[in-house]
Amino acid sequence: MHKNSLFAVLLRSPWWISIAIAVGIGVLGRFVLEKFSLPGIYAVFFGLPFFVIGCYAGWQQLRAPSTERIAATLESLRAMSWDEFSTALEDAFRRDGYAVSRLDIAGADLELTKAGRVTLATCKRWKVARTGVEPLRDLETARKERKAHESLYVAAGEITGNAIAFAAAENIQLLHGAGLVKLLPQPRKRG
Repeated sequence: MHKNSLFAVLLRSPWWISIAIAVGIGVLGRFVLEKFSLPGIYAVFFGLPFFVIGCYAGWQQLRAPSTERIAATLESLRAMSWDEFSTALEDAFRRDGYAVSRLDIAGADLELTKAGRVTLATCKRWKVARTGVEPLRDLETARKERKAHESLYVAAGEITGNAIAFAAAENIQLLHGAGLVKLLPQPRKRG
C-alpha cells in the first residue's frame, strides 16, 4: 500500500476518524438509496471499509507503547553495551523471520535476509543523542556497494529533520522511538 494512499493515512490517524467517516458515508448512502427507493440498510456496506480500518487502527493504537514506556525502554537501551544491544537486535530480527549476519564494513553492521531480499542495517550509533545525515549517507553507500535491496538505520536518539528528509529521499527505513520499542522487548535491568 502506498504510504500516501487514503487507507494508509487513515491507518496512521486516530481510529475515531475512520469510524466518523464510515458513519458519515453510511448516513449519506442511506439518503441516496432512499432517493432511488432502495432499502437504506445497504448503506452499511458503503462505509464498511472505513469501519474496518477504524477497528484495525484502534487495535494498533491500543497495543502501541505508552510515552512513558517508550522513554524508559529507550533509556534502558542506551545503557546497554554494544554486545548486549546487537544481540537483542539480532534476536528480534530472527524472531521476525530474518536470517541475520554481522558485517564488518563501513556504513553497515548487520545484513538481514528474508524471502530473498537483503537489507543492510546500521545500529552502532544507537546511543547518539542526535543523528544527522552523514551516517545515513554511509549506509546508502554500503547498500549500493553490496547491492542490497533495502537499508535500515537504528537509533535510540533523535533523528534530525535533514536526516529524515534524506532517508525519505533515499528510501532508508528508520527504526527509532516507538518502532524500536515494539521490536525489542523491555530490556532487563542489570545489577
